[in-house]
Amino acid sequence: MSSAAILVVDDEESVRTLIARVLNRAGYTNISMASGSKEAQSLVSHNHFDLMLTDMQMPGGSGLDLLMQVLEEQPCLATVMVTGIDETQLADQALDLGAYGYIIKPFRKNEMLISISNALRRRQLEIENRGHRATLEEKVRARTSDLWTALQTVERRENDLKVSHEGTVERLSIAAEFRDAETASHIKRMSRYCGLLSRWAGIDRERSEMVRTASIMHDVGKIGIPDSILLKPGKLTPDEYTSMQEHAEYGFRILSGTKSELLDLAATIALTHHEKCDGSGYPRGLKGDEIPLEGRIAAISDVFDALTSDRVYRKAFALVDAIKLVNEGRGSHFDPVLLDLFMAHLDEVVEEK
Repeated sequence: MSSAAILVVDDEESVRTLIARVLNRAGYTNISMASGSKEAQSLVSHNHFDLMLTDMQMPGGSGLDLLMQVLEEQPCLATVMVTGIDETQLADQALDLGAYGYIIKPFRKNEMLISISNALRRRQLEIENRGHRATLEEKVRARTSDLWTALQTVERRENDLKVSHEGTVERLSIAAEFRDAETASHIKRMSRYCGLLSRWAGIDRERSEMVRTASIMHDVGKIGIPDSILLKPGKLTPDEYTSMQEHAEYGFRILSGTKSELLDLAATIALTHHEKCDGSGYPRGLKGDEIPLEGRIAAISDVFDALTSDRVYRKAFALVDAIKLVNEGRGSHFDPVLLDLFMAHLDEVVEEK
């Protein structure tokens, strides 16, 4: 059970009740609710809260106005905006004012719980970082001889905060492991292939490592796919296949809208790793160079590992058959230049299995 004090602000009672129910089932029991900005301000003035979930548009004051006002009283309050308006400008404005996240209605419960967990974790790290900074500054003033050690400690703390923010990729990938152990193994292998192919394509080592890490999240949208479809041992029906295709858009929605370069790259890969060079892929039917380079890299890595691994609906293909199938997609499914590089280094790929 979580002891975090959470304030839910929404002018629609049905939405407040739904959010409170989802939070209760996830173990959050200390929940307060407000129907608008004025009531929320009163609650914040007389109570301590760790996190506030607030609607963007409400009678009597917007969520952005509320955000500015409550942060003056509780500067350590983590805030996640919940809105039916999907506008980048509004999201950026909310994040600039101090919001930790931005959820679009209608949201999925997993998306909301992930945003809440990340916001609370980031808040805790920031509180610890502020306290540690204050302590270190006092020690530096009192003991100049400890300066070097103090500075090293500050750097470690700041790095922890950065890792926490960018590490959302790693934490979100755990969600897939809860659904299917084979999916968990697949994303690890596939991400290693992406890192290798990036380097072979001439991408510098630092960027290639970022591609490797970001590609871990290529299938995070599958947390929104029902188990009856995701784990079905047989062939999917047309309707089920259409539902499965939605995981690309789900993943993009979960990962996009932040100011993290790593998460933005992960969102791009999640959205485009099922696009095909001839335009027959999904979700947007992109062609050729319209598909980002990282998406084309992920497409090859994803399909090769899928073919050479056991799935719930079939056994792995023999390596020679998998190679043949992948090569048949040269120029139609896969970028021919990238595929040639992949095949030229196939020995290194197989070593990663």
